[in-house]
Amino acid sequence: MDKKIRVLFVCVHNSARSQMAEALLKFYGKEKFEVYSAGLEPGKLNPVVVDVMKDIGIDISGNKTKSVKDFLDRQFDYVITVCDETSGQSCPVFPGNVKRLHWSFSDPSSFIGSYKEKKVMTKKVCDEIEEKIKNWVNEFR
Repeated sequence: MDKKIRVLFVCVHNSARSQMAEALLKFYGKEKFEVYSAGLEPGKLNPVVVDVMKDIGIDISGNKTKSVKDFLDRQFDYVITVCDETSGQSCPVFPGNVKRLHWSFSDPSSFIGSYKEKKVMTKKVCDEIEEKIKNWVNEFR
């Protein structure tokens, strides 16, 4: 078996986008990828994200948010930031000699409205991440 491609998704809090990206790459990448996610300031897993992922058949309810510091001693082939460049957030920079990619997605924690409205907006972000993941995985076939 070939060596797995090691990927780390990084965002500010590791509560939404990076968690979705990790779960979706694990789903679509199967045995080809070894996938993790982390944040600069780990927060609390976003319950709307948990529900959206559950609706598409992926359970992340047991996931914990993790710090980038937990991964500084590991080597990755790719570090992918998933912060929203337009919101003024600073995307973290991961050290090391890796291929760095940036995929900009809106932050579900910034959504305002009822739970149902937030869920609709979060589902759109999930769909965007899923499409990006599927296309990226196809590049390795």
